[in-house]
Amino acid sequence: MTRRILLSHLSLILLVLLALEVPFGVFYARSELSRFSRTAQQGAMTLAAICEERMEHGLAADLPALARAYGRRTGSRVLVADRRGVVLTDTSRGQVGRDLSTEPDISGALRDNPVVGTRNDPSAHGDVLFVTVPGGSGTAVPCVVRTVYRLDPLKAKVHATWLALAAVGLGVLATVALIGFVLARSITRPVRALEHATAQLAEGRLTDPPATDHGPPELRRLAVSFTTTVTRLQHVLQAQQAFASEVSHQLRTPLTALRLRLENFEPHLAPCAQDSLDTALAEMERLSRMVQGLLALARLENSATRPEAVDLDAVVAERAAVWTAFADEQHVGIVVSGATAARVWAVPGALDQIIDNLLSNALRASPPGTTITLAVVTAPGDGGRTPPLVELHVIDQGAGMTEAERHRAFDRFWRAPDADHDGTGLGLPMVRQLTRAGGGEVTLEPATGGGLDAVVRLRLAEQHTHQERLGAPADGSGGRPRHHGTHGVVSTAVAAVDPAGRRPFSEAGGWWRSGRSE
Repeated sequence: MTRRILLSHLSLILLVLLALEVPFGVFYARSELSRFSRTAQQGAMTLAAICEERMEHGLAADLPALARAYGRRTGSRVLVADRRGVVLTDTSRGQVGRDLSTEPDISGALRDNPVVGTRNDPSAHGDVLFVTVPGGSGTAVPCVVRTVYRLDPLKAKVHATWLALAAVGLGVLATVALIGFVLARSITRPVRALEHATAQLAEGRLTDPPATDHGPPELRRLAVSFTTTVTRLQHVLQAQQAFASEVSHQLRTPLTALRLRLENFEPHLAPCAQDSLDTALAEMERLSRMVQGLLALARLENSATRPEAVDLDAVVAERAAVWTAFADEQHVGIVVSGATAARVWAVPGALDQIIDNLLSNALRASPPGTTITLAVVTAPGDGGRTPPLVELHVIDQGAGMTEAERHRAFDRFWRAPDADHDGTGLGLPMVRQLTRAGGGEVTLEPATGGGLDAVVRLRLAEQHTHQERLGAPADGSGGRPRHHGTHGVVSTAVAAVDPAGRRPFSEAGGWWRSGRSE
């Protein structure tokens, strides 16, 4: 913005200078040539009158000395011809005795018409000004005087004037540039402060609000409005975080107590009511997981965590090993392919949570005898405009989804119409939030041959790898972007198996076991 303001001011001043100096320079050059021509013509007419007088008194022999004296005094070349156009004297001594009556200026002067003009003279190595005047008036002109002046001194004077004008213009531009830069910086300082404050707000907290007493009135009012809005927004976020923290405890305790009371009824119920008790317990567990998922998403949206470089192949291999045993219970295989030794940007623990949720969904959709494939593929960048990505594919051989279902799958609480499990509809929304927290994206695509292909695109941590080759600390913060992260969510997801060693974590806080959460 400073550059644009400065360029606009300089452009305007440059146009003004050109509009003033160019006409002035042209006018000065023309006026100098006109003045020089008038002076030369007056001098030539005075010399012609003297020559006429000398010739009338029979003193033609004095003409050479008179011409040389005039030439030395004026720096000109002087030629005197008689009434027939024959040269009587020439200070260059090149044309004495020649008949010049046919030349236009001599012919015109013999007819009592003074001639003034410029021409290129090879002997003078440039342009010259010539003045040819008659010596006397009337039909009989006794003599003609031609004076020739080199224009180089006049051109040098005009060029010096042009250089002076250019120097003045550059000086004015430099002064205006300095003043404009100071003014532009002063005007844009509140804008830069707003930009800095906006960047801080994007990272999660505003610690340096913009000043409200600098800059133009409009920007001061904007800074006040921005600060007020951010303050209210921070209060809202703090209230949300406090609500999530308090509700986490307030809801979990009564739900746990209610479940214990329902389980205590089991010895006292008739066998015919056992199915109702199991259904109530299952719905209670689903409600608990839904509350945990909502709280996890609230923490995910309201926290900021710095992404770190993570070994994708190691995480994929670890989660595949954990899930293989549970997949065997349903006679479903898990295959890992495409190791790339790539490190990707992700918030701490997010990849475990992403893979667990996607494997949980794939396992629920996979019929016995099928295979779930975890494939890691490197996608090249687009000529520097798009950074290189690493794609993680979780491919099942189930029934798949329609295009409309794939678009709605990331909506909260959405479940497929033919879903036969007790999921909460929060797993895929959490996967998307976790992926975007690291600067990536997730999509659902139809798999070749049927089924669903969940594609997680993550940014390749090239800078991190380069730092490690140079011996730099792997956990340095230089060059890492900040994204909204998952401080609260990931802290509940870093453990892949519950303390009892039962089942892998999935569905926003639940523990998977043979198609139902326990």
